[in-house]
Amino acid sequence: MKGAELLVRCLETEKVTHLFGVPGEEIMDLLDVLQDSSIMVVAARHEQGAAFMADVYGRLSGRAGVCFSTLGPGPLI
Repeated sequence: MKGAELLVRCLETEKVTHLFGVPGEEIMDLLDVLQDSSIMVVAARHEQGAAFMADVYGRLSGRAGVCFSTLGPGPLI
């Protein structure tokens, strides 16, 4: 089992239904596994936007708001 498969399995166990983030080459394994899962991926154009979307989703739904990002300048700040 790959790490991406384990991560998605854990997210499904925690009843995560949406992931917000910036797709990219470094996380293609995760995105490939998410295609076959029940989790909906919402693509954002910027890391900060994905974090805001996950925050608001979590506050409004009462569920975990989860965001992800690819390698780049935004996560390093």
